[in-house]
Amino acid sequence: PHVHGSESTQKIMRDVLLALTPALVFSVVAFGWSALAVTCISVASCVLFEYLIQKFLLKGPCTVSDLSAVVTGVLLAFNLPASLPWWIVVIGAFVSIAIAKMTFGGLGKNPFNPALVGRVFLLFAYPVQMTSFPMPANGAFDALSGATPLAAVKHGVAPDVLGVQELLLGNMPGSLGEVAALALICGFVYLLWRRVITWQIPVSVLGTMAVFAFVVALASGSTGPVLWQFPLFHVLAGGALLGAIFMATDYSTSPMTVRGGVIFAVGIGLITMCIRLW
Repeated sequence: PHVHGSESTQKIMRDVLLALTPALVFSVVAFGWSALAVTCISVASCVLFEYLIQKFLLKGPCTVSDLSAVVTGVLLAFNLPASLPWWIVVIGAFVSIAIAKMTFGGLGKNPFNPALVGRVFLLFAYPVQMTSFPMPANGAFDALSGATPLAAVKHGVAPDVLGVQELLLGNMPGSLGEVAALALICGFVYLLWRRVITWQIPVSVLGTMAVFAFVVALASGSTGPVLWQFPLFHVLAGGALLGAIFMATDYSTSPMTVRGGVIFAVGIGLITMCIRLW
């Protein structure tokens, strides 16, 4: 019964980092070097906090070499605006590692995704800074903040006005990891090819969101192109792809069976759409 594969935590985390690289490149192109600075600060802080906690509090073996803290740092950064002050990034990293991960015993024992816990904490603690998104402008953001596509739709802008191309290529305000849908899809294909994740959870999350949006559009009397534009918008906009591909599939916090994973994913899709629409 004890069959061992060649995979290791470090190997899996390295693949996840490679899958996140296209989105990181896109964010740097869109927002300039500040996007890279936020990511580096987040990663360095996460690694440092995990090392210090293990060395001086838990006094156990150091596991930062497994790269899980690096992945948490990148995912946290992808949930933050490029204009966020560095000290807020450090606080988010502390909450992610010290509270959401190490309090429960470290990797594999955390009940929630550490990066998401850090993001939620920062959203409550610093709502103004966390919802002030810089406008992409020729590789550098200007001083003005713009509404994200989801916020624009909330204020009455039609989804088709924003354009699928802009959603795919990240020519819009938003967090680092949500502005380039095409880059995230590339990462998804890579993770499937490397067999790091399976397709059921991401496809179930996004499929549920699309069907929900289609039914809502149909019920509201929409016809023609809107019937496909509205579902496509919700799949591509916001952090849907980032969450479905890189967070809902987290080994520690997702079900181990296919059926359980699908139920879990459908629940995520339903709750996401309820929050977005109402």
